[in-house]
Amino acid sequence: MTRRWLFADQLGPHFLDDPAQPVLLIESKAVFRRRVFHRQKAHLVLSALRHRAAELGDQAVFVRADTYGEVVRAQADDLSVCHPTSRGARELVQRLGVELLPPRGFVTAPQDFTTWANGRRGLRMEDFYRDARQRHGVLMDGAEPAGGRWNLDAENRLPPPRGVTRLDVPDPPEIHEDDIDAAVREDLDRWERDDGIKFLGHDGPRLFPATRDEALARLRHFVEHRLPLFGPYEDAMLAGDPFLAHSLLSAAFNLGLLDPLEAVELTEAAYRAGDVELPGAEGFIRQLIGWRDFVWHLYWYFEPGYRRSNELHATRPVPKWFAELDADAVEARCLSDVLAGVRDRGWVHHIPRLMVLGNYAMQRGWRPGAMSDWFHRAFVDGYEWVMTANVVGMSQYADAGRMSTKPYASGGAYINRMSDYCGGCRYDPKVRVGDDACPYTAGYWAFLERNEEHLRANHRMRQPMQGLHRLTDLDALVEQETARGSRAP
Repeated sequence: MTRRWLFADQLGPHFLDDPAQPVLLIESKAVFRRRVFHRQKAHLVLSALRHRAAELGDQAVFVRADTYGEVVRAQADDLSVCHPTSRGARELVQRLGVELLPPRGFVTAPQDFTTWANGRRGLRMEDFYRDARQRHGVLMDGAEPAGGRWNLDAENRLPPPRGVTRLDVPDPPEIHEDDIDAAVREDLDRWERDDGIKFLGHDGPRLFPATRDEALARLRHFVEHRLPLFGPYEDAMLAGDPFLAHSLLSAAFNLGLLDPLEAVELTEAAYRAGDVELPGAEGFIRQLIGWRDFVWHLYWYFEPGYRRSNELHATRPVPKWFAELDADAVEARCLSDVLAGVRDRGWVHHIPRLMVLGNYAMQRGWRPGAMSDWFHRAFVDGYEWVMTANVVGMSQYADAGRMSTKPYASGGAYINRMSDYCGGCRYDPKVRVGDDACPYTAGYWAFLERNEEHLRANHRMRQPMQGLHRLTDLDALVEQETARGSRAP
């Protein structure tokens, strides 16, 4: 049996052909020298890799080195590797002559996605998701979707309950750091001190699973205790409750500690047993076999140059205060709190990412490729395959509609409806010009004005574009936002 080379995002048992298969694990220091990652992301990845090595014991050869190549070339054993998650890693595997196997850790096979995608005028997640439900027999009652509808998203968009600062759900199982975590922290301190390796954000206690046991405990607890409220409030934001009822499992899936299909099966079983309502079960399953698989396949289906897409000609650099997570420089309460969440945890959930961080960047015309790279480095669950379509295509609309039907742009009214941020903010979401003008409200109209030529033909933007021309203070608004420039709001 060949020795299986496991990358640090292939750490679950489903990446082995046999539980006793010999393994090669490599900790590459050069990875952290090339990019400035969040300190807590670096800790999580190294902790997960070293925990896996400790679990495997003599079954694994574990090597700490500068580069992958120097270790692989020195190996006497024949090696095989499951398809990596980035083009750069795949090219490395091919250069080294290692046997390349099909990908694992996703639900729909690449050839099935290609068959589905070829010849379509537009690639839409909802269409792919319905095909995946049927193909894999998930949440199906015969030939029909469970409950008679494919998508229950309309029931999963509730704002937070009035007057609460925290959603009434039990905390997820606590993570307990061990000697491996302590050694990782000492090594990262030394790398910073002696090797000049830099990190982003703050160090802090490990908040996310680094072992399969931790990930399974989080998954089971989520399905039993948190999933019932996940669906209704998955788009809500609360300043005092960054986690709400979210699973906190994205990093575990992206490290390969969990197979998404096992989470899908556990969730569907809970629905069939009557323990979870259909909207919550469907919403979580859609994230796994719909959105997660969709962005994975788009990464490989689109041309390599896709990540440089910039159809809206957004050329402004990401300002230092944003890039370096200087939340204290920001007065806008929503943006300050979300940036602080990234700084302190390396994680915020999908709506702050899309509608606070991404929305602000798109409104200001920051470079989409730079934003994709920033999300990759700043988030514990960020990888190139995750962020390319999510940021370039969806968040920044830089592909002009190849995978999303309209820009995810909004003014302060959306944030006001879906959060408790605006009540304590110095800006007013209803004001677009003047000292109290909300930077999101003003930025929204400035974005439409700047990109009118590109957006005019989009039927989903017809109503906003009509509203743009009814503004009597548009010239003053554009002048105000031009003067704001890259300053922190």
